[in-house]
Parts: sequence; structure tokens; C-alpha cells
Amino acid sequence: MTNRTLSKWFLIAAFVLGMSQAMAARLKDMAVVSGQRPNQLIGYGLVVGLDGTGDNSGSNPVTGLSVITMLNSLGVAVPPGINLQARNAAVVMVTAELAALARPGQAMDVTVSSLTNARSLRGGTLLMTPLKAANGQVYGQAQGSIVVPGASVSTAMARTTINQLSAGRIPSGGMVEQAAPEADMDPVVEFNFHKVDYAQIQRAVEAISRVVGEENAVTAVDARTVAVRVPVQRAQRVSVMAQLLELDIQPAIDIARVVVNARTGSVVVNQSVRLAPFAVTHGNLTIHVQANNQVVPQSLISRNRPLNQRNERVSIDPGPSGQMVRVEEGASLEQVVRAINLLGATPQDLMSILQAMKTSGALQAELEII
Repeated sequence: MTNRTLSKWFLIAAFVLGMSQAMAARLKDMAVVSGQRPNQLIGYGLVVGLDGTGDNSGSNPVTGLSVITMLNSLGVAVPPGINLQARNAAVVMVTAELAALARPGQAMDVTVSSLTNARSLRGGTLLMTPLKAANGQVYGQAQGSIVVPGASVSTAMARTTINQLSAGRIPSGGMVEQAAPEADMDPVVEFNFHKVDYAQIQRAVEAISRVVGEENAVTAVDARTVAVRVPVQRAQRVSVMAQLLELDIQPAIDIARVVVNARTGSVVVNQSVRLAPFAVTHGNLTIHVQANNQVVPQSLISRNRPLNQRNERVSIDPGPSGQMVRVEEGASLEQVVRAINLLGATPQDLMSILQAMKTSGALQAELEII
């Protein structure tokens, strides 16, 4: 065998190996560790420092009561029966996400949204707000200046607004006060895959078994979950989990799927879509509505007022006779869509044709319309 032939086969092998490595995905990108998830937090707070764009207290007593409660908690006694016109304040809902394994003292971003009728939160400051989880316990505190990505310009006769002004974010405005409950140091760790696929689970079991090395240490629970026995000691556990999460796994070929956007007419297909030979024809129906409105003048004999008379006519144009296009077996869906577009089909017509192809069995894929 010549050197040129050897070089050729070496390049082919390198190309195939590179393609296989490029298609491989890390375990951390395909699955999540069971029990390690973020937790949602929520709180009720008060924003102050607004330039007259806060809540309208006339029809909304909630803001005034919230201001009075805040002042009383700070030692300021407010006489009963006073309705505070706090146009520089607004009641808001504060939401945040407590990251998995978060520790006290770590910062987190919070989102502030107006609860009632504030026109804008721009320039406002959120006062200290406790953030609670679903169990009612406080896991964080939020406070700081709100960043609102928008602007508003108004005059006596007109007003222009860019983006949303009744919601904003406070980067690093939340502070973790209590760590989320941790899962027990169970010797068995479960990896929950994002996609349900038996072939994918089998490949993951084989790849993880080569790393763990122990017999019966890796078990496929179902088509989504793989259970792995790992050391209980923290240092060894971290080392093993780091190796497993960085493990490259060859993904299984996804099921055939065609996604159609009903608003834009975009069609996206994956590599598993197959087509059977078929023929398609298409004809358009065009509806014409014509109106000729005229004013009937006042009659000289009768004293009737001028009348507006509407003359409308509706007609349906079937359009040119539909052309039939024959598609051979093995043709890509891209070629089919291009041929259908040549017939003058609109996005709505394209969806109807794809649905008919699915019903007739010519389109061997799942059809999803969003």
C-alpha cells in the first residue's frame, strides 16, 4: 500500500473520528443531578423615590396602608384615618431564584414588578423585602435601586413609551439568608435526562460503567433516569461526580419531527425525517369584497335628510387550476417545501399540505405547530 493511500485512509479515519467526537455531548448537558435544582422565591415590597409615577392612592388604598405599616415598623406613629397620597411610592412583587446549593451571603438577581397602577418604576429604590419559598420560610432579602430598561416622554397632548416601565431588575440585589435544604448523602445518585429515550439511556449506562468500573454500580431506572453508586466521602464524591459530569456520551438519533410556526410560516425539520413518494396539488381560493359607498342627496319633494347608502359585493375567485407535483422517494423535506412554494402556497396553505402529508403517510414524522 502506497504512502498516498495510507494518507488517504488516515484522513478519512480522522474525519470520522472528529465527526463522532463533535456529535458527542457531555453528561452535564444531557441530564441533571436529581435533587440539585433551583428554588423560586417571592416577596411583597415597597418602592420609593419615584418622580410622581407611583401608585394612585385615590382608588388604591393598598399603597397608603403599606406606607403606614412601614413607618410604624420604623417607629414613626401615623395618626389613624389618614389617607397618604404617596405618588412617589408603589407596592411591588419581588421574585428571585435561589440557586442550587446556594449558601448564606451569596448574591442573586431579583425582579421587581408593579402590583397596582404605578406608571413607572424608573429611578425607584426597593426597600428591604423578605423573600419566601413555597414552605413559607424566608431564604433571602432584597433591596436596592431598580434598573428599568425603558423610557417615557409625555406632553400635554401626547405620550410615547419605549419598552415596559412597570417592571425592572436589581442585579445582585438579593442576599441569601438561609441555605436551601440539601439532599442526604445517599450513596446512589440519579441522573435525570432531558429526553426520554431508551437507546440514549443504554448508551449512558455503558459510558458511565466504563468510568465507575464497579460491577452493578450503574442501573437504568427507566427511559429517563440512570442511578449510579458513588462514594459517600465528600472528597471522593466530588472527584467522581466531576468525572461523570464531564463524560462524553454519544447521543441517540432523535425522533423525526417537523416544527411549523403558524405565525411566520417557518418550517424546521431534523435529520430523521423521511418521505414516501407522493403527489400533491394545490389551488387557492381568493375572496374579493368590494364596497361602493355613496350619499343619497335630500329629495326636493320629501324633506328627508341625506342618507349614506352602502353598495357591497362579495365574490370568490378559485384562482388558476392547481398544478400537481410528484415527489420521489428519498427527497428531502426542503425540496418538498420549495416545490410547494413554487405553486404559490401561503404559510397557512403549507401547514395544511403538511398535515395532509402526515395523514396520508407520506410524511413519516411528528408534526408540531407552534
